[in-house]
Amino acid sequence: MSNVAYVLKDKDNTAIYTVKPNSTVLDAIKLMADKGIGALVVTDENNKVAGILSERDYTRKVVLMERTSKDTLVSEIMTAKVLTVPTTASVKECLKLMTDKHLRHLPVVENEQLLGFISIGDLVKIAMEDQNKLIDQLQQYISG
Repeated sequence: MSNVAYVLKDKDNTAIYTVKPNSTVLDAIKLMADKGIGALVVTDENNKVAGILSERDYTRKVVLMERTSKDTLVSEIMTAKVLTVPTTASVKECLKLMTDKHLRHLPVVENEQLLGFISIGDLVKIAMEDQNKLIDQLQQYISG
């Protein structure tokens, strides 16, 4: 089974979009809309992962609580308890973690450095490729 390093290498878009905790939610939402993404990594002044801001955070913590995007800071609504994975983690491990914790995105961090940001879609794509390779190998083995 493939690992996170392979997932990052295979990704079409390897850009990591980040936002600072003191940015307004409006600025963060504009960035997500401009880039066509559903989540941002929140980084502190040392570029360490401080949280994640997702569309889900926005809808539940701004819209439903009748806050305004212009007056609310990212730090007020971000998910601060962030689970991260190293590049050596397997796709299977990441899928299990995301399923168990109901996550859609995982920052890839090693030595406190943000190396990437993977989504459940990225992982499913690679898992399907791995399964197709295994099926091909088994079919070749059976047919001799």
